[in-house]
Amino acid sequence: MPTGTALLLIAAALIYFGVGQRLLDRMRLTDTQALVAIALMIGGSFITVPLRTGRTSISFNIGGGLIPLGLVVYLLIKADTAKERIRSLVAALITGGVVYGVSQLTDFDPSSPGLLIDPLWLFSLVAGIVGYLSGRSRRASFIAGVLGLFTVDLIHLFQALAGNMATRVVLGGAGVFDAMIVAGLIAIGLAEFVGETRERIEGGGEGL
Repeated sequence: MPTGTALLLIAAALIYFGVGQRLLDRMRLTDTQALVAIALMIGGSFITVPLRTGRTSISFNIGGGLIPLGLVVYLLIKADTAKERIRSLVAALITGGVVYGVSQLTDFDPSSPGLLIDPLWLFSLVAGIVGYLSGRSRRASFIAGVLGLFTVDLIHLFQALAGNMATRVVLGGAGVFDAMIVAGLIAIGLAEFVGETRERIEGGGEGL
């Protein structure tokens, strides 16, 4: 079972049994909304819509592209202030830039000699950590982790088109889908852990 799908199923089980309600509240999501989003991402991961044929063919994965982007848009709309929206988008650009820079230092092929970590985990860890550091709040961290990786996916698409490469690009495809899910969970997990710790130290304050 793909990593992203497995993690989404675990998240769905935790939500079903009432774990993380406080976190969902801060993400402006109800249990039902979160479960529907997870179901759509899992189901949509099996649906790929062709957008362009030719030497560089382009397709769009529903579960790994459309649904995560829809969730990002929803969180941006639910942001408390315009400043938070701007911070989230800037954080996503920073995350995308850092991940793209890291991608230039390694190979996407997990079997490459000398590669100490699977690119999926490498990019997910980088995106999750940078997403949190640049976003800081729960919502902004999640947006930065997910949207940052999708931005890198778009950069690779533009490179393929500019170079007229004979390749098939699937936006939000399997590897990117898994990486975005892992990155988003890492980013929001860090934000929740640090936020909870800070609130306890400060005597309890409402986090984002």
